[in-house]
Amino acid sequence: MPVGESVSKTVVDVVSEPAAKDISTPSEESSDNDNDNDSDDGRSPPPLLAKLCAVILISCISFGSHWSSGVTGAMKSTIKKQMHIDNVQFSLLEASENFMATVLLLASGIITDRVGGAEMIVYGNIVYTIGSILVAAATTVRSFNFMIGGRIVLALGDIATQIAQYKMFSSWFPPSNGFASTLGFELAIGKIGGFVGKSTANIIAKNTGNFAWVFWTSVFMNIFTNIASAAFWFFNKYCNRKYKGRYDAATKEQLTEKNKKFEFRKMFELPWMFWSIMAFSVFQTSSATVFSQNATELAEKRFNVDTIKAGWYSSLSQYAGFFLVPCVGIFIDVLGNRASILFTCGLGMLLSMVLINFATSEAGTGASFGIYAIALSFGPTSVIDSIRTTLWHQSVFGSAYALKVTMNNAMSIIIRIITGALQDADDDSYRRVVQVYLVLAAGSLVVGSAILIGSFMTDNLAPLQWTRQKRLSSGAAVIDRIRERSLVTEHRRTRNISIVSFGGLGLLGSHAGRPFNVATGVIGLSGALSGHKWRTAGLNDDMACCGMPLDADCPCWNTDTPRSKGKKMDTGAKS
Repeated sequence: MPVGESVSKTVVDVVSEPAAKDISTPSEESSDNDNDNDSDDGRSPPPLLAKLCAVILISCISFGSHWSSGVTGAMKSTIKKQMHIDNVQFSLLEASENFMATVLLLASGIITDRVGGAEMIVYGNIVYTIGSILVAAATTVRSFNFMIGGRIVLALGDIATQIAQYKMFSSWFPPSNGFASTLGFELAIGKIGGFVGKSTANIIAKNTGNFAWVFWTSVFMNIFTNIASAAFWFFNKYCNRKYKGRYDAATKEQLTEKNKKFEFRKMFELPWMFWSIMAFSVFQTSSATVFSQNATELAEKRFNVDTIKAGWYSSLSQYAGFFLVPCVGIFIDVLGNRASILFTCGLGMLLSMVLINFATSEAGTGASFGIYAIALSFGPTSVIDSIRTTLWHQSVFGSAYALKVTMNNAMSIIIRIITGALQDADDDSYRRVVQVYLVLAAGSLVVGSAILIGSFMTDNLAPLQWTRQKRLSSGAAVIDRIRERSLVTEHRRTRNISIVSFGGLGLLGSHAGRPFNVATGVIGLSGALSGHKWRTAGLNDDMACCGMPLDADCPCWNTDTPRSKGKKMDTGAKS
């Protein structure tokens, strides 16, 4: 290659150029079949411009969906006041969406692998828009139950779209050849959308005088998302007609958008390396999800500011590192070191949660938010790309990613309800809630450390650290050897690990699948911890702590509760 040509290469060229033709791969038969198909139709691979157009369109979809997803958490204080609910009920509101995802997400991933990502994106965004309209209507009439119903419908659409987007990326870009870079770009655009939606939510509510307009604004954003989805659907149809299928330059594996049949067998051939990434994600992602939900209210209390300023602070803590996300993606594509980034993410999460627990001053909280913003930027791209790197079959990436999100949602439901109960029991304080964040962050660091150490001690985890040059030059032979050992020599062991892991996921989901029963239990626990026999949200001033009128035979009338005592003193009611 001429020297001038080498010097003139851009970053995009580095992460998306094809492999050398003389690289040996274990997939010769598949490669021959692909070459036969290519010679028959004479089509060329999609050019870089077509790939960039696909990334931009999917990123536009992500911008709108992240805008909507950040609104509810930013409006926590306002929603609790206007809807007359407590922290446990707010947690149920958030958990209702996660509950539906836990139940249906895996099925959605399997279907996405079968029918393709483009169709699922369109259908999912239509349902998501209907759900957002129902949620906006619920806030208009101030109906908590109606809002939960709207969130469930909204979740059905979100379930379809969030898997389909990354499935499309996996069918266009292989590992170390553009996949992480496109993930980073899409996630950065999503962070911008989430930042704008979250930081402006309380401003819209204040200027309009009605917080329902915040959710109607989300409806308008979802209309934009539907337009982008339709544009991508037509663009994908055009590319499928004009260009031939994509393939992994290192292994010659054909990248598929959809399968000819349901691949249940391959789902039980997921390697133990995949499940180790899942273990990291269940701690790191659930910690980040629950912390982000409560960040605005926590900022109100720690910085002693109004909801608008708190919204800006919490938005910065979650989205200030958006510029790092595409850089992380390019770094992973070129230099690898995925395990190192997972470890760094876990370390940053732990340091942030240590500060939020023990440095409760404004300076300590600000430092915690800043470290959290940086640590959060390392997480999603490295986790998703590591999942793709550890898979033997790209054709089941949708199902694999669905497993990841299902496990995270199940964990988040349980953690959200527990933290809501702890906050109610602690007079709306975050003193005990932040301790839960600390435990989860410590768990992510422990798993991340184990993965990093394992990447140097075993060839099974070594591909996580490979650079692009290593994967293209000699990675194919190593991957083929590891795959053969996992699927042939140790097939029974691989299958047993998958069965046990699926069983653990089912056990976790069974606990999260009863959110309202769990909530009833923790509400009672909340009352016991705070000295109440029972706590009910939305009580009027003429009600006792159990919700009965003050002049009735209240079962908790003689309990030693501040509310009942105060009412007796204020009204002169008979004891």
